[in-house]
Amino acid sequence: MTILNRRAFLAGSAALIASTLAGCATSASPVRAQGSTQARRSVPPDVAAMYAAVLDDEYPIRASNMESIPEQFLRQEVPNTTGEPAGSVLVDTTDRFLYHVRDNGMATRYGVGIGAAGFSWSGRAHIAYKRSRPRWTPPSDMINRHPELEIYRYGMEPGPENPMGPRALYIHQGNKDTLYRIHGNEDEKTIGEAISSGCVRLLPQDIIHLYDNVRSGSPLLVV
Repeated sequence: MTILNRRAFLAGSAALIASTLAGCATSASPVRAQGSTQARRSVPPDVAAMYAAVLDDEYPIRASNMESIPEQFLRQEVPNTTGEPAGSVLVDTTDRFLYHVRDNGMATRYGVGIGAAGFSWSGRAHIAYKRSRPRWTPPSDMINRHPELEIYRYGMEPGPENPMGPRALYIHQGNKDTLYRIHGNEDEKTIGEAISSGCVRLLPQDIIHLYDNVRSGSPLLVV
């Protein structure tokens, strides 16, 4: 699917997300994007530098292991073919890309992991706000499915074990929290896969880059 082909989405995007949707966590049985492979390869120095360890964050972040991530999922500047205005964020759930549209006819493209079958979502919304080192609060329906999460009903403190990673963008539709997030995750195997419970995952270095460049209130389109 090309990102210009949004007809199917536009026909049925009136309701973005119901109140019973899942929060962010890993689900089983990953589904890979077509053409995605995880064969190990050498990593060019510029890529290694882009995904190097981040030691000046609140909690140090290890270097991402890029040897098994397909080249198309590396952060890169590409022509803006999304049809969306500058400042917008578009998530292509078929090809597993997130685009942050810039004001120069270009877009920053990131490889992402997206929601697994049964947790996928699409529609128009906006990034209400963003948080550095966010808390993770699983919604009640997730706790019902996984009672061991009861201890986090009122939130997990920030830290290396927090599944939200170093940064998170909070997605609202109107004034309603959709319970979906765009956030960081250090598991390289999730990039290019449908594995999370609905949320959009980026490598830690990529979510920090996006966080630093996107504005709260930015429009979001998921196709």
